Amino acid sequence: MFIVLLEYVKPLNVVEDFLKEHVDFLDKHYKGGDFIFSGRRDPRIGGVILVNSNDEATVQEMLKEDPFYINKVAEYELIKFTPTKYADEFSPFVNS
Repeated sequence: MFIVLLEYVKPLNVVEDFLKEHVDFLDKHYKGGDFIFSGRRDPRIGGVILVNSNDEATVQEMLKEDPFYINKVAEYELIKFTPTKYADEFSPFVNS
């Protein structure tokens, strides 16, 4: 799995201009089973996405579809990890 940390590099008014398209991008990957959760960072400096993939190249290709990436609104940090302890409700993602 990967934790993707987004950090905005443009002002929030520019972020807002691309937010609907970004949500459409998220929805596409939720429907495809790629994303587990996402949300805004607090304070609002970016976002977080949990990606259900073990392949960094695949994750990078997904992120290139994000309007925030395409329009240089955010920068991305990928953190690969292996869940070793988790709530029972999380097991479908770990064992898929």
